[in-house]
Amino acid sequence: MEAVYNHIDANTDKFIARLGEAIAIPSISGDASRRADVFRMGAWLRSALERLDFTDIKEHLPGPQTLQGVELQLPPIILGTYGTDASKPTVLVYGHYDVQPALKEDGWKYDPFTMHVEEETGRIYGRGSTDDKAPILSWLWVVETYQALGKQLPVNLKVCFEGMEESGSEGLDDIIIKEADAYFKNVDCVCISDNYWLGTKKPCLTYGLRGVSYFMLEISGPAKDLHSGVFGGTVHEPMTDLVLLMSKLVTPAGKILIPGIYDNVASLTTQEETLYQSLDFTLSDIHNATESQTTIHESVQDTLMHRWRFPSLSLHGIEGAFYAPGAKTVIPAKVTGKFSIRSVPNQTPERVAELVEKYIRDEFAKLKSKNSLKLDAPQGGKSWVADVNSWNFVAARSAIEKVFKTSPDLTREGGSIPVTLTFQEALNKSVLLLPMGRSDDGAHSTNEKIDKFNYIEGIKLLATYLEEVAVVPK
Repeated sequence: MEAVYNHIDANTDKFIARLGEAIAIPSISGDASRRADVFRMGAWLRSALERLDFTDIKEHLPGPQTLQGVELQLPPIILGTYGTDASKPTVLVYGHYDVQPALKEDGWKYDPFTMHVEEETGRIYGRGSTDDKAPILSWLWVVETYQALGKQLPVNLKVCFEGMEESGSEGLDDIIIKEADAYFKNVDCVCISDNYWLGTKKPCLTYGLRGVSYFMLEISGPAKDLHSGVFGGTVHEPMTDLVLLMSKLVTPAGKILIPGIYDNVASLTTQEETLYQSLDFTLSDIHNATESQTTIHESVQDTLMHRWRFPSLSLHGIEGAFYAPGAKTVIPAKVTGKFSIRSVPNQTPERVAELVEKYIRDEFAKLKSKNSLKLDAPQGGKSWVADVNSWNFVAARSAIEKVFKTSPDLTREGGSIPVTLTFQEALNKSVLLLPMGRSDDGAHSTNEKIDKFNYIEGIKLLATYLEEVAVVPK
């Protein structure tokens, strides 16, 4: 692999520049005004696949969507194939080319859609840098490297890139199920690089994810915003109702107050508990990542268990409320509270939504308010757990040991990639999460970055993983 590694090192500047091209496309799937940019990012990827001689490139258009009152087309799910040698295993890799919203005024050090490389720290800043543009591009740079060296890729490679992951992967499940016995028929395993190391120093392999259910709780009353001096104390105020309801969802210590929410949580086994005992992780890692010392739990094991294998509920914001600087004595006519629940094995999105709706409506009834309540719960994603002893994990573990000269931690993630379970169930194949970025990358947050080291060594890791898949006993 020395020639491969040397070529990747020699082309570091080129690979970083191309990442900059991708970052410059603000492919925000959750913003109707940016939908054209999501399509533009998809076209950029298709052009790259064509340049690298991928074949049988398909673009599935899932159909229409209404977003923020605008009728839009969902962006394409892009499929591509590199190699069809029946004597080689076939690896399917998944990633997404859409990103979270970002504004400079949110607290970014640099323009979020203009890549900035800090030479003194080795950090590459930009929205989508770690989530998920560097990882999906890295698969392409592996192919380009083998081509430049005149080497055959040791496996057949299929790619599945979507543009709606940050907005619920709408339409993707249907495509995966439809193509399970067609485009994905000969796939032997699936690899996803869309998560992060547990800490900042040691790589890991991820065998579990929490699911996610998102809720939008709308309270409306007056037909228009009102003056608090004229109407305060005379009408039921939507904001008062909403704040009270949201205060009844979760305690400051993280306990979810919705009855029945913990009933189906899987019990902790002795085998699972042993996996927590040798992880390269301290509370300082999470303190550094959050730039605070606000952790709820006092031990590493309790902290990680509540991040990985217990459900959590987070409050995200209130739409319609006054939030600008200064004072404004307005009574909002309609406000929408946003929150989500991260679910765990044995919990289903359907059951979670049922419990949430019953509880909220029961609590709202106790207020005896004349306002109206509406609860919207978009499609939720299920949790996922894999077998760490499968040959796919053995191959990835060997690849990490060869590139980073250390054995990886085996971890779960508190975040959600619902498509992971869909691939596992539809294809009935091993699915692996092979992280590239670090825990402090700030995905979804301000100042998202990926370290140059992780990006370049990550390309080497993906290449080595494909080599190991080709030789590991199945």
